[in-house]
Amino acid sequence: MPRCPWAKTEAAIVYHDEEWGVPVHDDRVLFEFLILEGAQAGLSWNTILQKRENYRKALAGFRAEKVARYGARDVQRLLADPGIVRNRLKIAATIQNAQALLALQKEMTFNEYLWSFVGGRPRQNRWRTTTQVPAQTAESDAMSRDLLKRGFKFVGSTICYALMQATGMVNDHLVSCPRHADLSRA
Repeated sequence: MPRCPWAKTEAAIVYHDEEWGVPVHDDRVLFEFLILEGAQAGLSWNTILQKRENYRKALAGFRAEKVARYGARDVQRLLADPGIVRNRLKIAATIQNAQALLALQKEMTFNEYLWSFVGGRPRQNRWRTTTQVPAQTAESDAMSRDLLKRGFKFVGSTICYALMQATGMVNDHLVSCPRHADLSRA
């Protein structure tokens, strides 16, 4: 199968074939992807895929209402956990992002908020090569600016675009990849 060329490891192939680019509308899953994309900054996505289950355990299944209440003891626990990325700034950002998410949810769902940056529908791109796929767009720039204004951290434009790709806000499978057609029809 002529998959997108980044899907090389077993974990990446499963992720590519089953998840990447599939539209997500569940606030908890969107929060999970936001945290994982931020954790990935400076690392490979394969590293994060290998640690994903550990993240789910360490962060109460990405339930923002629990993570938002984490204190110093929880930060120390997370810093000592070899199953996640043990970066103090990323851990602090995770807790702050959970708090910011809860504040945002008083206005609207995270789903409504994030999808508003693409007009509520997946953008169907038609890239032929990986060099055509952007690292950020005007939409991810706008999302990043607004998230930062709302108190979120580790949400630069490149992280926001990766979030958009992962959660199906944009279809960035190459046109030669069968998943592009599958997701175009979905």
